[in-house]
Amino acid sequence: MKRQLVLILILLVLSSPLVAETAAEKGLRIAKAADQRDSGWKDQTADLVMILRNRRGSKSMRKIRTKTLEVRGDGDKSLSLFDKPADVRGTAMLTFSHDLRPDDQWLYLPALKRVKRIASRNKSGSFMGSEFAYEDLGSQEVEKYRYKYLRKETCGGGWRCHVLERIPAYKYSGYSRQVVWLDTREYRPVKLKFYDRKGAHLKTLNWKDYRSYGNYWRADEMSMRNHLTGKATTLKWSNIRFGTGLDSGDFNKNALARLR
Repeated sequence: MKRQLVLILILLVLSSPLVAETAAEKGLRIAKAADQRDSGWKDQTADLVMILRNRRGSKSMRKIRTKTLEVRGDGDKSLSLFDKPADVRGTAMLTFSHDLRPDDQWLYLPALKRVKRIASRNKSGSFMGSEFAYEDLGSQEVEKYRYKYLRKETCGGGWRCHVLERIPAYKYSGYSRQVVWLDTREYRPVKLKFYDRKGAHLKTLNWKDYRSYGNYWRADEMSMRNHLTGKATTLKWSNIRFGTGLDSGDFNKNALARLR
């Protein structure tokens, strides 16, 4: 009997983790799981309406076509082409995302008839007058942040969510930290809070109206509110398609001026 008890105790010890998972390890594990859930889609095209609202509620609208290419071993490539209104028609934004290396970004401005490279030190600037910064446009590679698991709680839509803190690990970020809510079932982002370099709560991004596209989820709407200025930007997505046959040749900075 004594020998059986000893064997049971040994088995219990061997089947239990020797060291409890830290908040940093748990945060990283969940971030990797979320990234893995949204891998393998290859490429995506979509139409986008961007609605800009000032603090008085007045709004303006822009129509954009987007293309995104998933890149194995690196960040995604994305291209946005503005169709309306007339004063921004032909404007094009190209982003090559990376992990800890600075993202490569180029903006073509028809009025100037030239391609402008966005410097790494300027990634916290506003993208086309919106509440999205240039650094918000790149794919959110896991390696870009250091993570800490904070808690689990009920979030938007009655979902249960993991709440993670993430600290930018790349240079020249405009944020000191971010807090993200991921639903526990599909690991979809529900809410993201941005804190400026002084630690003040700067912006909040919310996702809503998710749809399933086979194995992948995309939100119909994303809304970013700036708590310091009172301004907001809403993105409304439509005509989302996957596997359209895009390749790296469709993302050429030298062709930005010729896009239609």
